[in-house]
Amino acid sequence: MTEMFEAALAALRQIVTPPFRAVLVKSLGMTFLLLALAWVGLDKLAMSFMMVEHPWLRTALTYATGAGLFFLMAFLIAPVSVLVSGLFLDDLADHVEADLYPPGQHGRAIPATQAIFMGLRFAGISAIVNFFALLLLFVPGINAAAFLLANAYLFGREYFLFAATRFRSLQESEELRRRHALWLFVAGLFIAVFVATPGLNVLTPLFAVAFMTRIHRMLPSRPRGETTQSTRGR
Repeated sequence: MTEMFEAALAALRQIVTPPFRAVLVKSLGMTFLLLALAWVGLDKLAMSFMMVEHPWLRTALTYATGAGLFFLMAFLIAPVSVLVSGLFLDDLADHVEADLYPPGQHGRAIPATQAIFMGLRFAGISAIVNFFALLLLFVPGINAAAFLLANAYLFGREYFLFAATRFRSLQESEELRRRHALWLFVAGLFIAVFVATPGLNVLTPLFAVAFMTRIHRMLPSRPRGETTQSTRGR
């Protein structure tokens, strides 16, 4: 557990470095641009269905639509930011691995097709998990716990798979994740707390990559013959 805290502190120090700040600016800009375009499009679509003659009723419906779109955008910001930041994760992982591994032993960039698939899957799972977590916010006593536990599983799973797949196949990464599921769930709690902290939550992809790359290096990996080698000791 001490090693995990040290990895979290090292990740926090790294996300304020220039390469990470540059990715943050680009990913946030793209995220808000996509959400703004979605807002305008959905607003125009909703207005086109409002065939109401009474001005006061039309005004009320306009405000109601605006409020609904606001909550929809608030819900979508997490999966959209995950999807957008996925375009830059390999670059961030390269910077982290440069500090952790000797030259020539870094991970390899995930193929574009596989990266797109993983990003879409991650965004989809994020939307589903956070939708149910949002519903549980109306259940007193378990709302905060449900949010933390759901996101701990989600982020612990997906960001570890990203870090591991740079060194091995997706199938081998899944096997490694299953063998260390509890440890990775605990690591996911660090990221979930990060997500739940206002102001810091926009830095989640940066922290998660820097943190999970270090967590992946800590884990013992079963020998994999010619195709897989242990990352321990690198």
